[in-house]
Amino acid sequence: MESLSEYRAAPVFAHPLAYVRHARGWSLQRLVDEIAHHSRLLGTGNMANRREKAWRWEKWDVTPDRVTQLALARALDVPADRVDAQPWPRWLPTGDAVRVDFPWTPMGTVRALTDVVGDALVDRRGFLKLTGPALTALAGTWPTLLPRPLAEQVVGRRLNDETLTQIESRLPILRSMEDQLGGATVRRIIDAELGLVTDLLDRATYTDIQGRRLSAAASELARLAGWASCDAGYHAAAQRYWVAALHAAHSAGIPALGANVLKNMTLQLLDFDQRTDALTVADAALSAGKGSTPRTRAMLAVRKARAHAALGDRRDCTRALSDAETYLGKGERDDDPTWVRYFDHAEYCAQVAMTFVELGTPAPADRYFAAALDPTSGISRVRDRATYLIRHAAVQVDLGDLDHAHALAHQALPHLEEAPSARNGYRIGELRSRLAPHRADPRIRILDTRLAAAA
Repeated sequence: MESLSEYRAAPVFAHPLAYVRHARGWSLQRLVDEIAHHSRLLGTGNMANRREKAWRWEKWDVTPDRVTQLALARALDVPADRVDAQPWPRWLPTGDAVRVDFPWTPMGTVRALTDVVGDALVDRRGFLKLTGPALTALAGTWPTLLPRPLAEQVVGRRLNDETLTQIESRLPILRSMEDQLGGATVRRIIDAELGLVTDLLDRATYTDIQGRRLSAAASELARLAGWASCDAGYHAAAQRYWVAALHAAHSAGIPALGANVLKNMTLQLLDFDQRTDALTVADAALSAGKGSTPRTRAMLAVRKARAHAALGDRRDCTRALSDAETYLGKGERDDDPTWVRYFDHAEYCAQVAMTFVELGTPAPADRYFAAALDPTSGISRVRDRATYLIRHAAVQVDLGDLDHAHALAHQALPHLEEAPSARNGYRIGELRSRLAPHRADPRIRILDTRLAAAA
């Protein structure tokens, strides 16, 4: 069995083509050579022997032409008709797809959970496997289906309410640990907890009410395991957990749980510039959460605003932000789910700031980041604070204030070291790119070295 250090050292791939190259031991030059060779065999002529062209293919917004794809398919022993049947890069041989064919029944939920527990921990694919129509169908279908009754199950030992309460009481602790230590550190613990709940759902004796509580716990554990996987850079694993989480939310009869899962999926899609899919999923989240508390709806509305911003749609972005502000203005409620209680005014400000970053308007982003990071009332969660400090520093570079950018980045460094995050690693890369023209400044050179070590 692999050690934890080996597991953490596993490569993470941002694109399926990078995964394919790694699996075959191909450099970018070898990839180009293989395509050129098979292009000649197909009689479609030669291609320029340039590695930078292949590097551009490992970007989500760059697609090689059909002739190149057919030559690559031949090199990979992929049938040519698959290239036409599945758009780039879905036809690449990258392992099994994320399953979405589980029935929307209590037994389907157990099957979805059993499929992912343990196995997703070794799924190291650092790219999205579920996109397009399959993703949007998943996001939009389940809220329209009535959950099946969870009749009393009589199988093994009887579950008592004390055990259920203990399971539920651990959820806030696990959420806090995931934020304080980072997803890569705690995802095994979360998966183990999910395995326990899945086993109880499958093998214990419980009432209908207890079964729904178990399903709700399973949904939140699977959502959190997915977020931890996303934070660690294991994006296919994250999607697998979230499929199971949606099934468990449906079995629990709590649409808001599923809406929160879809919110996480929206953020992942935005990270990969899958903007249209992100908006579709954000819409589905708001629809699923229409009966939830105002604070929950505010959280969902601001994610929809970010999706509109990523698409450059200022009008609908502004409308969604106005909705979020209205919902948040209705205040906190005793029946707010525990998983939404992090979404306070400071977190709202941080999300609005990120929305203005997406819109390319740094001045309002600066104001909202300042409110989110206020020393007395701002965000204190370790990883989130690191994220927003790094993004605020990048905004300061855009505004031409290197001194402030330098100070903010230095504030982020201890948080980055305390809670390592692949997602924050990407943010660090973005900040370093902005700082690159200023590396003649000795302070910036020293900062760049420290940022590189933290990425």
